[in-house]
Amino acid sequence: MPATQEITLFVPGLLRPYCGGRSEIVLTVTDLRDLLAQVEAQHPALYVNLCDETGRVRQHLNLFVNSDNVRDREGLETAVATGDVITILPAVSGG
Repeated sequence: MPATQEITLFVPGLLRPYCGGRSEIVLTVTDLRDLLAQVEAQHPALYVNLCDETGRVRQHLNLFVNSDNVRDREGLETAVATGDVITILPAVSGG
């Protein structure tokens, strides 16, 4: 079983109302799937804005571990290390 690691989840301004206005949440997790499970338990309103009904991260959101998009790594199985910063980054589009 992987060891748990203390990480910081950075929450963008648009999602802060769903977690009590916090810009950062410190969690102890093993990977991103564990992170989402803890967000669901501790901040359910934030979770429903992060994930769809299947538990997948919504298409218009990206998760980064430090500077790496998890879509380019192991997805929700991406392991984390103590001190990592997980950033929720809304997709930007326009013309």
